[in-house]
Amino acid sequence: MKALTDISLIARVVAFDDKRAFDALVRKYQSPVRRLFLGLTLGDRDLSDDLAQDTFIKAYTHIAGFHGMSGFQTWLFRIAYNVFLDYSRSHKATGCLTGKLPDRAGKGADVGLRLDIYKCLELLKPEERLCVTLHLVEGQTIERVAEITGMPQGTVKSHLARGKSRLAKYLKENGYD
Repeated sequence: MKALTDISLIARVVAFDDKRAFDALVRKYQSPVRRLFLGLTLGDRDLSDDLAQDTFIKAYTHIAGFHGMSGFQTWLFRIAYNVFLDYSRSHKATGCLTGKLPDRAGKGADVGLRLDIYKCLELLKPEERLCVTLHLVEGQTIERVAEITGMPQGTVKSHLARGKSRLAKYLKENGYD
């Protein structure tokens, strides 16, 4: 399949139930969605994979509701955010949501840095973690973060400022310059 734009792939999925077109969208966006969940779940790979799968299932079943008012990635991240909120609400009562840092696969010296980053993310409030992950890890603009989360831009900026400050303080206290 030659390179197609997101809109043409979406049109093929909606009009012809073209599963190959949706597969192309999944391949294009699975890494960013998974990275988002890794940040929100503090590196829990299995949970991130499960949440990403739920996100793509919801996107597929609701793709006819995509009207192009925002970019597809923004729409998809909004679904991912809602999937995470649903998961958080359902597991809050049992206390299972990020109570410990999960085992993580990795090699070499960057494992320690990765663990420190996840530990640092664990110290952030959920809203700060979300904004930091979307903005710093995924490279979303403040406007896009506001659109994805439904927060006003000023609130996003506040969460980012507090989150960055806490990240910097923790990393500095732990030997990073």
